[in-house]
Amino acid sequence: MNEIENDPCEIEEELDHLQGLVNSGMAWKLEGHVGRTAMAAIEAKLIGLGPVAHLDYYGNYVPSRDDVKPGTPGAKEYARF
Repeated sequence: MNEIENDPCEIEEELDHLQGLVNSGMAWKLEGHVGRTAMAAIEAKLIGLGPVAHLDYYGNYVPSRDDVKPGTPGAKEYARF
């Protein structure tokens, strides 16, 4: 993953890409940087958790967007798609 630049179009593309990786569960299976970047975006309420729960590389449970309370990081209102 490249560093996010200050260009708003690039930031939107990067967030869409991260949301896609989270939705598919791949964010939790790829190298650690990807998962940490996705989790930082979730915690900042820039993207949401995926539509279904996943297990990460180590077998830890990653909840779905419906498993968390509305208004909290990862909730469905923050999901880009």
